[in-house]
Amino acid sequence: MTQTDLFLKRWMPPILLEALFNLRGRRIRFEGDFSTWEDAAKLSSGYDAESILHNVLKAALKVKNGEAAFERDSVIFDSIQYSWPLTTALMWVAARNGGVLNVLDFGGSLGSSYFQNKLFLASLNSLSWSIVEQPHFVRAGNLYISDGILCFYRSIEEALEVNQPNIILLSSSIQYIPNPDNLLFLLNSIDSSVLVFDRTPLHSGVEHKLCLQNTPSTIYESSYPMWILSRKKVISELDRWMLLENFSSPDGRAKSQRGLEFEFSGMIFGRKRV
Repeated sequence: MTQTDLFLKRWMPPILLEALFNLRGRRIRFEGDFSTWEDAAKLSSGYDAESILHNVLKAALKVKNGEAAFERDSVIFDSIQYSWPLTTALMWVAARNGGVLNVLDFGGSLGSSYFQNKLFLASLNSLSWSIVEQPHFVRAGNLYISDGILCFYRSIEEALEVNQPNIILLSSSIQYIPNPDNLLFLLNSIDSSVLVFDRTPLHSGVEHKLCLQNTPSTIYESSYPMWILSRKKVISELDRWMLLENFSSPDGRAKSQRGLEFEFSGMIFGRKRV
C-alpha cells in the first residue's frame, strides 16, 4: 500500500474508500469458496512465479542499500510501517533472555520484518534471524540479502539444526500453505517461548475457509489460494500455547466475494510450561 493509500485509508470513510479502490482497480479480491487446495490452485498463477521474486528482490535490495525505508509485498515506503505489537514482542523476548534474540520467521519473504525492526534490533547483545521460505526465495536471499544475522532456509527442520528460536514469527504466511493444520501441529512441538501471528486473515467461524486471492498489477499481478483461518480452530489446535494477546493488523477488515467477513489480525502466544 502506497503512502497515498495509507492517507486515504486513515481519513476517508470506509464505504467511499472501497468504491475508490475498486474504481482504481487496486483492490485485492478474495474470490470463491473452494473445497480443496487443488481446485483453487488450478485457477491461480501460483506463489512461485518468477515475477513475484523479481519484484520482491528489487524492493528488498533498495531497503538493504538504504534507498528505501521499508518494503512489504514488494511495495516500497518512504517511512517504516511498524507493527508495534510485533516489535514489542521481539523486544520483550530479548529482555527476558539477556538481550539474546533468536527468531524463526516462517514465510518471511526476503526479510521484511527483519528490516522493519532493524533499528531496535541493533542494540541487542546477540541476534539471529532465520527465514524459512520457498527454494527460489532461499537462493536469492542467501545470495543477495543474507548478512550473517539474517539467513534463509528451505524448511523449519533445516533452520532448527542451526538455531534454537526463542520466538517464532508467522507474518502473512500461514494462510498461503496447502495445509495450515499440519503447520500448527508442528508449532506445538517446537520449544520456543513466544509465538506471534501477524497479518493473518481470521474469521469467527469454526472451520477454515479457502478462497482465491487476486492481487492487482499495481502490486504484482498474481492470484493464489488463501485460507481464511478460523480463530477458534487455531487457538484450539495450539494446545501447548497460551493466547496472551490479540491485535489488529493495518490490512484491516475484508470480505470475500461470497460474503465471508474476516480481519487481518495478529495473536501473541506464550509457551505453556508443565
